[in-house]
Order: sequence, then structure tokens, then C-alpha cells
Amino acid sequence: MSEYSTTRTQLRRSSDKAILGGVCAGVAEYFGFNLRATRFLTLLAFIFAMPMTVIAYIAAVILIPAAPSQKPADKEFRQSLRSSPKQTMGDVRGRFKSLDRRLARLEKYVTSRRYQLDREFRDLERR
Repeated sequence: MSEYSTTRTQLRRSSDKAILGGVCAGVAEYFGFNLRATRFLTLLAFIFAMPMTVIAYIAAVILIPAAPSQKPADKEFRQSLRSSPKQTMGDVRGRFKSLDRRLARLEKYVTSRRYQLDREFRDLERR
């Protein structure tokens, strides 16, 4: 059974996927958002709220630390550990179905005459 890490990493600017400082890439990675959607929303913010967005973006570049660039093998390993919520729910659903089937077999055996017979034989062996 594989284990998934539930600890959240720190918010960092991504230097590997950076266009202008890596803020959008870091935010998208931290919150699990789509990178393109994050960049698109940032662009819309630049268009409709220019002064506030520029100040906030510059502050983010200054205040959010840059993530160390990852080696290609390290990056592939980290991406292999991540899974989508849909895939995770599918895994959990599959595990519960498997447990449910095992429990049903166990209940069927315990309530069967075979279980009673096996129990009587065990009791005879112990005497």
C-alpha cells in the first residue's frame, strides 16, 4: 500500500517554470492550481487592477523565497509522487471496495455451517 504525504511544502517561487520571477508557478504549485489558469488570472489582474497588481507582484518576488532548482531526476520523482484528487479518490474507492468484499466473505464464512464445523473440530483438538 502506498503512502501519500499530507504535509504541505512551503510557498516558494519556482525558478524552473519562471517567466517573470516565478511567482505564478510557485503559487500554482503550492495550492495545486493549473499553471496556465494562474497566469491567465494574473494577466487579467494586471489589466484590470494595474497598480495594485504590480505592487503585489513585486512584493511577492521580494518576500517569497526562491525554490532551489531541481535536478531532472529529482523533479521526475516528485512529480511521480503527486496525484490528482480524482486519481486519489479512485484509489480510496478501490480500497474500500476491496475491504468491503473481504468483509462480506468473512461474514459469509462466520455465519456458515462450515465455520461451526471448523470450530467444533478446533474445540475437539484442544481437549
